[in-house]
Amino acid sequence: MRVLVWGATGAVGSRVVHDALARGHEVTAVSRTLSRLATLPASPALHIRRGDASDPDDVAALSAGHDVAISATRPQPGQEAELVQAAKGLVIGLRSSGVRLILVGGAAGLIVPGTNHMLEDAPDFPALLRPIALACNEQFALVREADDVDWTYVSPPALLEPGTRTGTYRKGTDHLLTDAHGNSHLSIEDFAIALLDEAEQPQHIRHRFTVGY
Repeated sequence: MRVLVWGATGAVGSRVVHDALARGHEVTAVSRTLSRLATLPASPALHIRRGDASDPDDVAALSAGHDVAISATRPQPGQEAELVQAAKGLVIGLRSSGVRLILVGGAAGLIVPGTNHMLEDAPDFPALLRPIALACNEQFALVREADDVDWTYVSPPALLEPGTRTGTYRKGTDHLLTDAHGNSHLSIEDFAIALLDEAEQPQHIRHRFTVGY
């Protein structure tokens, strides 16, 4: 399988690249800054390219010949609007191309178990995270309207951070997943596994799913 990874030098994207190579896939890693891609592992199956996910022409040109594009772009604080622009570029660039899109989104729009409200509406939701939460909601609304792209939207748990690669996770749809102690978390390593599992065996075409322990 030929996998294209946008945001390939970020916390999620770099782990997706590593996992895809380990599974024997041919990988094209894309970043807006070509020099940052030098940190990825050298492999004859890895191709590095400069590109901007918000540019439909870049998306169309770089995606040609691939089976799936995984977007793990994440804007810096204060630049949250870039997330929506990237979603627009990806949708337009992949339109009717036959290349599937797996888009990493946010958790704030998921429903909290035992309630009828979303995570972002919880009283203790950090104000600092509200701009990215709103951008993720707009990102999801945009991709849901794309009826000519085979998209999948993946919401992480409330806490996603580097950790142990266990190879295990649970899946849900619109509700935040929590463990026996009420915590919603997953390592980025296991999140990358979930993304590649969906890439290899699509289960959620034109749907959102979420993961957690």
